[in-house]
Amino acid sequence: MSTTASGSTTPGSTTSGRLVVRTAESGDGPALAALDYRCWSRLSDVQERPAPPAPDAVFYDERHLPEHYLLALLDGELVGYIRLVLPTSLPSNAHIRTIHGLAVDPSVRRHGVGRTLIEAALAEARRVGARRVTLRVLGYNAPARALYESLGFGVEGVAPEEFYLDGTYVDDVAMGLTL
Repeated sequence: MSTTASGSTTPGSTTSGRLVVRTAESGDGPALAALDYRCWSRLSDVQERPAPPAPDAVFYDERHLPEHYLLALLDGELVGYIRLVLPTSLPSNAHIRTIHGLAVDPSVRRHGVGRTLIEAALAEARRVGARRVTLRVLGYNAPARALYESLGFGVEGVAPEEFYLDGTYVDDVAMGLTL
């Protein structure tokens, strides 16, 4: 899968770049680990900040395969990813896809990279015959929630105070979109 769109290379920049979305490959693991580290934020992450990854960091495992990731490359540089997976191994919900991770490099946020990745994930879900796409987002992550809502996702449930992060109880919000 590959799509393109125009976007800015940095916030406030007038330089246009070429944004390409493609499926990850096995060799992308170290770059994905580095991107994950750059994107860590208490706004979206419930785990503690990891140590900086080594240049040969392992990113993939049996639950995180290259084919689960769509990558955003701006002028050839990795600037984001989205992970789209089956919610379970049960045949009875194989018609669902779940977004289990969206990361956009802080240097290009609010320039359409996240939107482009979500749209690519929705297109991929449709291509494989999915009927719905679901995700979870922290209740106080207003930018992400607004983005998802602008693309048609609706709140389907809230687990109040599901997480305790930095001295604050945070809701876990389930969102979904029927394709």
